Amino acid sequence: MKIADIELGEYPLFLAPMEDVTDPSFRYICKEFGADVMYTEFVSSDALIRDAKKAHEKLLIYPYEFPIGIQIYGHLTEPMVEAAVMAASVNPSFIDINFGCPVNKIANRGAGSGMMRYPEKMLEITRRVVDAVKIPVTVKTRLGWDEKSKIIVELAEQLQDTGIAALTVHGRTRSQMYKGEADWSLIGDIKKNPRMHIPIIGNGDITSADGAKKAFETYGVDGIMIGRATYGKPWLFREIKHYLQTGEHLPDQSVNERADIAIRHLLKSVEVKGERVGVLEMRRHLSSYFKSLPNFKELRMKLVTEGDYREVIKLIEIIRERYGADESKLSKFASENFG
Repeated sequence: MKIADIELGEYPLFLAPMEDVTDPSFRYICKEFGADVMYTEFVSSDALIRDAKKAHEKLLIYPYEFPIGIQIYGHLTEPMVEAAVMAASVNPSFIDINFGCPVNKIANRGAGSGMMRYPEKMLEITRRVVDAVKIPVTVKTRLGWDEKSKIIVELAEQLQDTGIAALTVHGRTRSQMYKGEADWSLIGDIKKNPRMHIPIIGNGDITSADGAKKAFETYGVDGIMIGRATYGKPWLFREIKHYLQTGEHLPDQSVNERADIAIRHLLKSVEVKGERVGVLEMRRHLSSYFKSLPNFKELRMKLVTEGDYREVIKLIEIIRERYGADESKLSKFASENFG
């Protein structure tokens, strides 16, 4: 698969952009485990052109992350064009336009998946962004606004005509938010359209190696984007790749391995964001790495309240010492309680 001239190999795996999750430290870990393509957290076009500090910080990308896209969102054409030019100036692999975010504060003002109600405007913004930058532009969107307006099959062809280099489709409508099961059938219909020639990336409910294999084989997508399932489990990329290549399932990460990952992630977070912010923004990840452990409440509370990263590392070593000795019992507990 290629996005423009960017070769991604067969069956590429994409890390979905997730606000407050896919920062540089998490991307670092996901790349380590085999993510082929990654995205920044989404960047507000309005905030970027107002020179908001947080928006500009999201443009920070590193050489080891490539290929990587900067994702922007907004509901007005001129700010989106200006923001795209600003984002392109830091030389990412491509610009991605977010027409998929379903949260109320974004969609209700016409940005993100709110644009599904205004397809002509979506096409205008996309066309203008494509014309304004010299790097590939991709789009991420949903099936439609609601069950009565699943317009994605026709819209995909129209988006292709604007000049985008790839399209990612999440298999839900905006009204579904993240509820129910993702419907990949329309994603498959896009791939069956003989007029479509750009890569189609499927997104939604890929939580396992088996699910990834089924998505590739059943719907014919060129790539798969994985989001929430990587949260607390960035090694999912390696599990999927191994299964696609060998047909064999890898065992889950042991407590010792999770401890190693958590420490590497923590140190990268501190390196990128400084000690105070780096530790603060790691708390959600740390509790997720160890969520399957029994009788973990007390240690978890310490993990998510400690502000010194050195003390956090000591707590992780306590977890290793307390839970790492008898992996077989923990595996049985996790299987019985967490599936």
